[in-house]
Amino acid sequence: MYGGQTIGVVVPAYNEEGFVGDVLDSLPAFVDRAYVVDDASTDDTWAEIRKRAAVERPPRGGPAVAHGNARPAASGSQDENHDAPEAARTDGDGTYVVAIRHEQNRGAGGAIKTGYLAARDDRVDVTVTIDADGQMDPEMMTRFIDPIAAGDADYTKGDRLANREFHDDMPTFRLVGNWLLTGLTRIASGYWNLSDPQNGYTAISLAALEAVDVASMYEYYGYCNDLLVKLNVAGMRVVDVPMPATYGDEESNIDYVDYVPKVSLMLLRNFCWRLVTRYRTRPTGVAYVVGLLGILATVVQAIRAAGSKVTSASDDEDGHGVLLSLLVAVVGLAAGIVFDRREKP
Repeated sequence: MYGGQTIGVVVPAYNEEGFVGDVLDSLPAFVDRAYVVDDASTDDTWAEIRKRAAVERPPRGGPAVAHGNARPAASGSQDENHDAPEAARTDGDGTYVVAIRHEQNRGAGGAIKTGYLAARDDRVDVTVTIDADGQMDPEMMTRFIDPIAAGDADYTKGDRLANREFHDDMPTFRLVGNWLLTGLTRIASGYWNLSDPQNGYTAISLAALEAVDVASMYEYYGYCNDLLVKLNVAGMRVVDVPMPATYGDEESNIDYVDYVPKVSLMLLRNFCWRLVTRYRTRPTGVAYVVGLLGILATVVQAIRAAGSKVTSASDDEDGHGVLLSLLVAVVGLAAGIVFDRREKP
């Protein structure tokens, strides 16, 4: 426990042989339960996880002891409703590492979802997510838990863009993509002060896990962006935690050429869902709708103006139409953003 709160850690793992065991060994002593989800790895990741699950966590400074009566590790794919496999118990039976395995690869979001559902069923007060590749420092975990334990946040996430020195080692292409997705996620989620939405080092309260529809979480790498939109609709408070970007020997599985367009489309859908769900009859929603209609009208007018030039027809009226539509779009979107920022959780 930490600050009177039970602490769980979700560790998604896909082909992390040689890394995941070290990550589990390095978790702070206050962690009550580690939910390690093997997302159908093709190497010996599962064997490494099972090895840790078969060992009872020692007291501080004490030797590890083999488990004789620990609950068997859960193994199996999710059912059609994507419910968690057999929930881990938190009644003090000694089980520390809960090993869960997907029979089919479901992506990073799918693994996080499985861990979240298990932690929620166990009524864990604060659930942290940390990658299995060893690139996140477990010693920083208290910085993510503290705002939640103090009642100042419902969800905390890492931010490698907070200071320039934090992202000096980040590859340029990844940095540009991250800034782009930061802007898109701010618009889609309504959290206008957040940065680095792709950061997988997070912590979430039990209240937040119960408030959002975890079972419908996006299962691709954009799960964190999707969750932020859900948190905003639920009125949850989000706090960024500055942290440096760290890159070790593990290579990223993300293809950014495919990732950015796919996640951008998901964010557009989520933005529309957020407007309908939270702002349907409020000034924020009305202003955004006017702005979006203005964008659509601008495109139509621009096409008409281009056609007029081709046919040598007079395009003065079309040109005025483009400017008027553009003005409506700018004013509508600007008003929507102002209202949206005022209504943050």
